[in-house]
Amino acid sequence: MKGTVYLVGAGPGAADLLTLRAVRVLAEADIVFHDALIPAEVLALVAKGKLLPVGKRSGRHSTAQTFINKRLADAARRYRVVVRLKGGDPMLFGRAHEEISYLTRQRIEVRVVPGVTAALAASADLGISLSQRGVARSVVFATPREAEGARPSNWAAAVAAADTAVLYMAAGEARSVLDALLAAGLPPGKPVAIVENASVGYALAAGTLADLPALAARSAGGPAVVMIGDVYAALQASASRDLLPRLTSQSA
Repeated sequence: MKGTVYLVGAGPGAADLLTLRAVRVLAEADIVFHDALIPAEVLALVAKGKLLPVGKRSGRHSTAQTFINKRLADAARRYRVVVRLKGGDPMLFGRAHEEISYLTRQRIEVRVVPGVTAALAASADLGISLSQRGVARSVVFATPREAEGARPSNWAAAVAAADTAVLYMAAGEARSVLDALLAAGLPPGKPVAIVENASVGYALAAGTLADLPALAARSAGGPAVVMIGDVYAALQASASRDLLPRLTSQSA
């Protein structure tokens, strides 16, 4: 028997942001390989399937991607519905391409169920559009992380060329990110916001690019995105006058 492997986006955290398709697939799953930091409310949607954590956490022991690939293939030979549950959207910094390529070579059917990515959830929490007429007409999603042995990335140049940028997996490398962006030509006064735990009781730190290491140091350790651009100028102004409100989740 060969089952189907579903790469399912768990979204940014709030369970009610999952798509109807994701909820249906989780209910039908025989086995679920899930990322770290998937909330219990999302895992509770797995009605009958076995839950197996295979998450990756920065600076901690994690499951090798090659091993995950093999486990997915082995599971597809035993079960009808196999789920790889990923935070956010599988197709954005989720290493989905590696899993799809491996499973396709094994002649195993793969289907992708999109999810809400953190950049969009953070924008909804803030009520600030990534694109704004007359201010921002280009948006870049990037990460400073580079896999071992990978060719150098031009992420900093892409961020500097965009009107608005959202950096994933960057808050923990704030100092090197700051240096790279300054070297790429971004001014130190460029507005910056860090949103932590988007969609689930989010926290905000806002200021300028020069403030990035200090802003990141205020993090409680939850998943965070670094948002850069003139669309965040009002947040920067409020932060400079100590007028930022205490922010709470806007999810129902």
